[in-house]
Amino acid sequence: MIRLSPLPLGVLAVWAAAPAHADEIACRFERGVLVAPAVVAGVTGDYVIDTGAAQTALHETKAEAEGIAATDLIGDVRLAGIAVKALPLKVADLDLRTWNLPTPAAGVIGADALRGFVVDVSYAPCRLRLSAAGQAPRFSGRALDLAWDLGRPTVEAAVSDDAHQIFGRFVIATGANAPIRLADDLAQTPGASRPAELYPEGVWLARLPQVDFAGATGRDVAAGLMKPEGDVVGVIGGAVLAHFRLRFDFPAARLIVEPVR
Repeated sequence: MIRLSPLPLGVLAVWAAAPAHADEIACRFERGVLVAPAVVAGVTGDYVIDTGAAQTALHETKAEAEGIAATDLIGDVRLAGIAVKALPLKVADLDLRTWNLPTPAAGVIGADALRGFVVDVSYAPCRLRLSAAGQAPRFSGRALDLAWDLGRPTVEAAVSDDAHQIFGRFVIATGANAPIRLADDLAQTPGASRPAELYPEGVWLARLPQVDFAGATGRDVAAGLMKPEGDVVGVIGGAVLAHFRLRFDFPAARLIVEPVR
């Protein structure tokens, strides 16, 4: 079990509804991450769509197969009928993020490619839609204020154990395969025989007694640790987000959430 260090208590909000639309593209929710077809720097493939990644990247294996030798380049990103022109891109080893996916991933499309749009995500069935500001279909619901930390979108949420609650800003990451990760200066795992395995490079997860997000409470949630990064408490990943329909209204700086019933 993960134990928390004491911080002030906080209160969360509650949400409402959102319709589906026929012009959304199909995606897949695989191993806790969102995957969709896209083209990055001319490379067609399946990409992890990760709002929690600051920069879009090509998997170096795929890049090499396409004759791309650079580690930094400028290229276009095409996703869900939207094109983002001349985006700075990385080429990186993404095996840690993609090794367990049933189909190879060509890379990760991050918040840098998405933040100019309204992004609607539905998990079951999996649908993804990007709209220009002012052109998105109606999505009724209650909003959370969205802020940015190191190029990643964050909202407020809370986690608790039997003694303490931590309330603060979490990165909202559609491409994070752990349900929750907490900064290790705020949480400990007493008695863990191999604590290094609880970090992103490892293969273990501990249990967190309670997670409060978007007016819903999850209990006995799988959780890992992370090194402190920016001014956030942790990361909320796909296994938690999949309980909701989401609208990342990046131009309006808000996240709108509808619980799946």
